[in-house]
Amino acid sequence: MADIYLDNNATTRVDPAVVEAMLPFFTEQYGNPSSMHSFGDQVGRALKQARAQVQALLGAAHDSEIVFTSCGTESDSTAILSALKAYPERREIITTTVEHPAVLTLCQYLEQNEGYTVHYMAVDRQGRLDLDAYRSVLSPQVAVVSVMWANNETGTQFPVREMAELAHAADVLFHTDAVQAVGKIPIDLKSTAIDMLSLSGHKLHAPKGTGVLYLRRGMRYRPLLRGGHQERGRRAGTENSAGIVALGKAAEMALAELDYENTQVRKLRDKLEQGIVAAVPNCFVTGDPNNRLPNTSNIAFEYIEGEGILLLLNKAGIAASSGSACTSGSLEPSHVMRAMGIPYTAAHGTVRFSLSRYNTAEEVQRVVAAVPPIVAQLRKLSPYWDESSSAPVAQPEKAFAPTYA
Repeated sequence: MADIYLDNNATTRVDPAVVEAMLPFFTEQYGNPSSMHSFGDQVGRALKQARAQVQALLGAAHDSEIVFTSCGTESDSTAILSALKAYPERREIITTTVEHPAVLTLCQYLEQNEGYTVHYMAVDRQGRLDLDAYRSVLSPQVAVVSVMWANNETGTQFPVREMAELAHAADVLFHTDAVQAVGKIPIDLKSTAIDMLSLSGHKLHAPKGTGVLYLRRGMRYRPLLRGGHQERGRRAGTENSAGIVALGKAAEMALAELDYENTQVRKLRDKLEQGIVAAVPNCFVTGDPNNRLPNTSNIAFEYIEGEGILLLLNKAGIAASSGSACTSGSLEPSHVMRAMGIPYTAAHGTVRFSLSRYNTAEEVQRVVAAVPPIVAQLRKLSPYWDESSSAPVAQPEKAFAPTYA
């Protein structure tokens, strides 16, 4: 069993203090927050506190701008579908080729089944967007722009503040999937033009099953779930009280740990990738080296498969994840690697290491020591690697077809 966990962009361990905060809401404080008696009132007050804790982490102007949901995916879908309902005459959406499937899959469905036009903005080799290309597709026909704050595979950050300003100038709603960014970098929404933001609790040491949709006060909004009056009528359904309290506590702790994330966690990340790149030939770090999340390192190992690296890392007690998606009978690099134009010989061999405040320097040393022999072992089996010369076998250049038209 792996004992070094470097897959924190997939999910995080629940902080013990978060567990402690939520436990009473399974036992003593089990009332429905909508009830008028004291059992409900004490839970209602706890949810109000959690809302304020999330507000503080996001730098939102009002606690009423915080709507609790079940997850980041629900928040993403609600934001996009609300914008389309609020502006039914507008039939265009802007997003990027490297969004999380929570956004891309919905956009593809709307394009293929509902007749919407979706503008998929391309990225360059470092995963960066072209703002001039963005300006060219902004128009009164666009209902919503949905662009992630930071990419989940590479950690590359997008200029969402500037993009939101440009959207507002064109009278277009702006949504950002900030699931990977929240709790890792400072965010101050009240100083931005961002209309909607999604986050997920299990990415910042809260349990799975609770998320947030930030809705800028005064914006036009249409709820996805209708029914009761919960969340001021913006998201019906009895609140997940224990999960919301847990998320509030996690948000409070994340705010307190932001400096640590951007100094100590960043130093560990840099030490990890510098050690690996120095020891392993024919590998490189993907993404924007100057504008990444402090915890994320996506390394491409040429001439081998990422899945093979992961299996041997797991055997060595190290948990990471691959940037490539494996499907039955075929292996395709991730849509992010394809969109970035990562060479064919490297795109299959990407491994994402994502750290948290729980990781240590000793763990990083173990990983740096473990990776080179694993890569060497796999390259011995690769038809693209000449073991006698420790160099790649000459191969014809292969290119990927564009991920989206």
